[in-house]
Amino acid sequence: MVIHPVSTDPAPDVDLSRVRRVHILGIGGTGMAAFAGLLVSAGYEVGGSDEAIYPPMSDLLASWGLSIFQGYSPRNLDAARPDLVVVGNVIRRANPEAEELRARGLPYLSFPQALSELFLAKRQPVVIAGTHGKTTTSALVAHLLVSAGRDPAALIGGVAENLGSNFRPGDGRPFVVEGDEYDTAYFDKGPKFLHYRPEVAVLTSVEFDHADIYRDLAHYESSFARFVGLLPARGHLAVAAAYPNALALAGRAACRVESYGLSTGDLRAEGLAFDARGSHFTLARGGRPLGRLTLGVWGRHNVDNALGAISVCLFLGLSMDEIARGLVTFAGVRRRQQLLGEPAGVAVVDDFAHHPTAVRETIAAVRARFPGRRLLALFEPRSNTSRRAIHQADYAHAFEGAALALVATPHRASQVPEGERLDPGKLAGEIAAAGTPARHLPDADAILAAVLAEARVGDVVLSMSNGAFGGLPARLTVALAQQGPREAS
Repeated sequence: MVIHPVSTDPAPDVDLSRVRRVHILGIGGTGMAAFAGLLVSAGYEVGGSDEAIYPPMSDLLASWGLSIFQGYSPRNLDAARPDLVVVGNVIRRANPEAEELRARGLPYLSFPQALSELFLAKRQPVVIAGTHGKTTTSALVAHLLVSAGRDPAALIGGVAENLGSNFRPGDGRPFVVEGDEYDTAYFDKGPKFLHYRPEVAVLTSVEFDHADIYRDLAHYESSFARFVGLLPARGHLAVAAAYPNALALAGRAACRVESYGLSTGDLRAEGLAFDARGSHFTLARGGRPLGRLTLGVWGRHNVDNALGAISVCLFLGLSMDEIARGLVTFAGVRRRQQLLGEPAGVAVVDDFAHHPTAVRETIAAVRARFPGRRLLALFEPRSNTSRRAIHQADYAHAFEGAALALVATPHRASQVPEGERLDPGKLAGEIAAAGTPARHLPDADAILAAVLAEARVGDVVLSMSNGAFGGLPARLTVALAQQGPREAS
């Protein structure tokens, strides 16, 4: 098969039948490393380059015997002798290897193009899209299908605890893929999920995000409108009823649409309750109860995610018994309410939350998981959107339920124009004015010291960042253990 890429910078025609050696630019990223694993499992000879590759990705790639080059250089292409180069979206046009592959006329594709052509074209793509909950919903759909013996393939934006990985080869027809709305490559500024050939999909939510890519909400929504338009008439779309704009977008689909929600929609969760085992609810469809279910993770937002997953799995033919068995054994996703330990009687929880909606729902979920315990919320504005003042007013009300909020200075704040930056000192004052005590501290070191001085036996410390946060969660776990217990206040 010869592929003729359509982009603003067309690659040479790619004859996929002749591809044996694949070289990946930007191989050290989590998603790109997962794609490398898929390629290896499919029998390709794989290698790649990156500026710097660190554990755990470096260890994982080494365990597969891949040829990895530190730094970008035309010489890497000489050594790799690739039949195909896959270009990650971290790569810029002026990258020396990107310049060289163009000069040599080597075949190249973006990561989404390569995933689509090498894997998704032969399968039934189940694409999970939306602003929030994509990773957890993708992991849950994959787990339900695995648990029911359907042997799906999967590519997920985080490590699914049940899989022990962020990808799964699988020989079954379904291929579960997290549909990212971020841009594809330097030569294709459209969203990744437009390449994923969706036949079955979930639209979890639509709220403005990725301010470095999208001008405003209307521009952001336009990408989801294009995604919905890709679904064939024989397909299925599950959409969150809590987001009117998502429902409006879903109305453009040619396929069957099922809405879902905690209190509204075609598929509903009723009688919601939480305990040490997770979240419990009665599933109702069209007003008819289908059974009482237990989900192995906590939070109203995760029950909402589960409803989207259930909708597509029912469409794919799973029985209620199969769904019930899978839900109760779902262990979640790493860095989503991940309990790192309870040193000195203090629970340390690490989470990826960064949008104000995710912050609010994560705090509520952790409180449901640890009822009656005091919660200290640590927040690092790190994403391209959270570092900006776009959602500053929304963040002020996102920390309700915490006993204390500690807000770090935005990561690499100088990269955002001063007039557009989130003001962390002002935000701390606004959070306090909304009823939650709050302080702005400059960095992870200062927050670590503050938590060590503040935390008492029985407290829960929730760290929220879509990045490393200076290694704060792990450092805090160690430091609390060394410090020893302090009596509850």
